[in-house]
Amino acid sequence: MRILVAGSSGLIGTASVAWLRAHDHEVRRLVRRPPAAPDEWFWDPPTGRVDPSAFDRVDAVVNLCGSSVDERRWSGAVKQELRDSRIVPTDVLATAAASAGVPTLVNAGAVGVYGHTGEDVVDERSPAGQGFVADLCRDWEAATAPARAAGVRTIVLRIGIVLSPHGGILRRLQPLFRLGLGSRLGDGRQYMSWVALEDVVSALGFVLGRGDIAGPVDVTGPAPVTNARFTEALAHSVHRPAPWTTPGFVVDAIVGEMAHALVLTGQRALPTVLESAGFEFRYPTIGGALAHAFGT
Repeated sequence: MRILVAGSSGLIGTASVAWLRAHDHEVRRLVRRPPAAPDEWFWDPPTGRVDPSAFDRVDAVVNLCGSSVDERRWSGAVKQELRDSRIVPTDVLATAAASAGVPTLVNAGAVGVYGHTGEDVVDERSPAGQGFVADLCRDWEAATAPARAAGVRTIVLRIGIVLSPHGGILRRLQPLFRLGLGSRLGDGRQYMSWVALEDVVSALGFVLGRGDIAGPVDVTGPAPVTNARFTEALAHSVHRPAPWTTPGFVVDAIVGEMAHALVLTGQRALPTVLESAGFEFRYPTIGGALAHAFGT
């Protein structure tokens, strides 16, 4: 396949491009600077500019754009950036894909669309939740409307917490846990829908090759765990104890509004569409995923 990728420089994007090329797909990358390589095409989402030749004979567009939600406290400006970095590029690509007649659009999303679910199990059939993150994810998905209206097969990957030593949550937590400073957060009962990076990129390849899959697809491991269980597993993987608890009010004081949106709440989401279609996770358990991430 010939695949056009936006957001190719991030954690998931870098791994996805490598995986797709390793499986004999031709990858074109959209960049926001003057192209410096034969596989690069220019675009500028805020102005709606995108080189139309990038879509020539393309089989699928993959959009992985979006600034990190958990690296800074949420000011009004940061929250607007989180929206703009997702919704604007999605609208531009969905419109361009529709105009070019691209058969398939795969767009990133997040399990945060379900809001806080407590112990309740959710999957692709569940309604959207409430709160800033759920609203953001719902509007992010809605921005694919131009492609869907034009008959483009549109898939939204509702991605969970990605586990990789090269970025994301593990890059921040690993140093603390190796020092014996790891702790569960709040009461530790909030669920974490995690997924190994390798399974994310494999799932991307899987849905690209399955013409019968469309709509939302949860990209999470088949066994979500509580924060307490995640803390225990992470401590075990780096061979350190983690007997501590960080009270919720302390988390709130450190990260502000983000605490109740991402840290002290969570989702117990299951990958029903993937598993029903026959996708097999390489790392189906939290212990195996962390052991792989840390080479243990």
